Formats: sequence, structure tokens, C-alpha cells
Amino acid sequence: MSKTTEYRDRLRGLVDWDNYLLAESGLPGPHGNIELAQVVADEGDLALFQKYTAYTAALAPVNSPYEFLAFCGVIGLGRLLAEGQTEFIPILRSHASDPRWRVREGVAMALQRWGDRNMDALIRALQEWSQGTPLEQRAAAAALCEPRLLRQPEQANEVLQILDAITASLESLPDRRSPDFLALKKGLGYCWSVAVTALPAHGKALMEKWIASPDKDIQWIMRENLKKNRLARLYPERARIWQGK
Repeated sequence: MSKTTEYRDRLRGLVDWDNYLLAESGLPGPHGNIELAQVVADEGDLALFQKYTAYTAALAPVNSPYEFLAFCGVIGLGRLLAEGQTEFIPILRSHASDPRWRVREGVAMALQRWGDRNMDALIRALQEWSQGTPLEQRAAAAALCEPRLLRQPEQANEVLQILDAITASLESLPDRRSPDFLALKKGLGYCWSVAVTALPAHGKALMEKWIASPDKDIQWIMRENLKKNRLARLYPERARIWQGK
């Protein structure tokens, strides 16, 4: 029996899930139980997700088991969004600015569920997010730059254009030391490699433009992407040149 099946069977046999989820959360610790969280998102309902997303950072601080409940609730809203309940888009957008990194990751996972069902709609919505705050931009990039979502060239091209616009916006951001900026910078440090791999010729041209940028943070972002094996396999010789080797 797989872990997913085990979790699903266990939850279906419980009236109250809280104690089980807290015990199986994996927190405190370096890795939360993502597999269990996805099952909760599949099996839960709106009332449960609203209860769990009410665990704010004050009530459920970083790395506490209760943070896992908030994480599950956010991913669950993504399931409802994927089922057509678009009223949860602004709610997920607000959670994209949560101070807890796991909850922000939950937003990206939630949006990817929508992308699995309707990638065009996801791209349209996240074009607006990509013009928002650094954490909203980070959520847009992280959600869109998932290999399984970038199988259609037209959609991969649109994602590359969003990344290009987000990267351009960095040049005008004044506070380069804020936690929000650093989270966006770190996210862009891998997102480009995913999108470029999905549409190599066009992506390569965009990356070359940014590699030539004098902006130190953009240079760091490009170097981080060039360290990823997926790009090194595509352009082994060019990657060495890009990395200055």
C-alpha cells in the first residue's frame, strides 16, 4: 500500500483530523509531510480549509505542527479553485505574502493544481500577480515554473515573458535587503532554468540578455540558474561560457 493510499484510508476513517495531522506533520523539522498535505487537499472540504487557513503566523509560527495545518488549508483552496471556484484567487493572493515560507510554498502548489486543469486561466491570473509585490511576483514565478505545466510551447513562451517582466522590475526595486526581495531573488534563481528548458531557443535568447545585465542581483540569479543540470545538459559548452569557466 502506498503512503498516499494509507493516508487517504486513515483520514476517511477519522471524524476529527487535527491530532493525526499534527502528529504526522513532520514538524518541527526540515521537511513537512507534503504527501499528506496533498491528500488533505483532495479529501477535505471548504469548512476544513477555512479552519486551517485561520492559523495565522501568530497562532502557528514557523516550523510548528500547527503551521502544517495552515499549509494543508492553502493547498486545499487550490483544489477548490481547480474545480472552478475562482473566488479563492484573491484569498490565495493574500496568502502569497504570508511571513511563513511553507505557507507561501503552499500557495504555489495550490496554483499548480489550477494549472493542471486550466493553464491558460492560471497564466492570465498570474500576469496580474507578476506586477504586484515581490512576494506576489515570487508566487507567480514559482507556480508557473513547474515542468509538468510547461508542455505547450505557447504557454511556455507566455511564462518566459512573465519571468522577463519580473526580472526587469528588479532594476527599479529600492530595498534589495528586505526579506521579500531576497525571497523573490532566490525563487528566480531556479525558475528561469525550468522555463528555458521548456522552450530552449527562445529562453536562451532571453537569458543571454539578462546575463549581460550590469545589475549584481540579476547576475546572481542568472548564475544560479546556470548551475542547474537541466541547463548544463541543454547547452554544455554555452553554460561553461555563461558561468565564466
